[in-house]
Amino acid sequence: MAALLIGGAAIGGSPIFVRLSEVGPMATAFWRVALALIPLLAWTWFRPEGAGGRRPEKLSEYALLVLPGVFLAIDLGAWHYALTKTSVANATLLANLAPVFVTLTSWLLFRSRVSAVFALGLATAVAGVVILKGGPMALGDGNLLGDGVAVVAAMFYAGYILAIGQLRSLFSTVRIMIWSTASAAICMLPMAVLFEPSLLPPTAFGWAMLFGLAFVSHAGGQVAITYALAYLPPAFSSLTLLLQPVVAAILAWLLLAEPVGLMQAIGGAIVLVGILIARRG
Repeated sequence: MAALLIGGAAIGGSPIFVRLSEVGPMATAFWRVALALIPLLAWTWFRPEGAGGRRPEKLSEYALLVLPGVFLAIDLGAWHYALTKTSVANATLLANLAPVFVTLTSWLLFRSRVSAVFALGLATAVAGVVILKGGPMALGDGNLLGDGVAVVAAMFYAGYILAIGQLRSLFSTVRIMIWSTASAAICMLPMAVLFEPSLLPPTAFGWAMLFGLAFVSHAGGQVAITYALAYLPPAFSSLTLLLQPVVAAILAWLLLAEPVGLMQAIGGAIVLVGILIARRG
């Protein structure tokens, strides 16, 4: 549970790094996963036992290790594209519907039991995110294409969480992260080349933002979440990731001087209450 909360908080800082990045959204997404390979590979170099556990033996197992990265690349590409087509509130809110898709898919495909208490907690947390992002009226500030792409991002992030959850019964955290991160970088590279005029930030500050995004949000946050998924159900784990917009709002207040109003504070508190309710379910 502690690892999951730390991971959610680390990923919650990603909008700050993206906002301060000196390259476009697709290039930022590429560097996010490409640079994250540095600490992941360094871990296996200095701690060979850190990548322990069984190795993939069949072609199907290699495909399973690559699949989360494909899902993650589509999620990042879709969410960053949605940010250019609809409001930030819409894109962030709709992309955070991933727990709904995780819960439904777990129930439909894996027959996971969904208790009434958990469903109540899920609904409460999602309502908190809606309030945090400005209430239902904020959903009018966007367009249908951008909103639809943000929902697609949520669906693929749900696929990423479910795929990681299935893999954790087979492989170690580091092995899963290296394979999924490398496959995400390979998928993101052609999108970045196609949509961005430049891949390289012009200043040291720009590189610092990319390294922070890669090391803190991906190599730190995603590793913690992957570790936690060996011990917690994917549906609950994805619900806890609704902490991300709360953390993002707090960091934007501290680092970017963006005000946190009463509605945002109430929304953040409701998200926390929803997670506590779901934990009991």
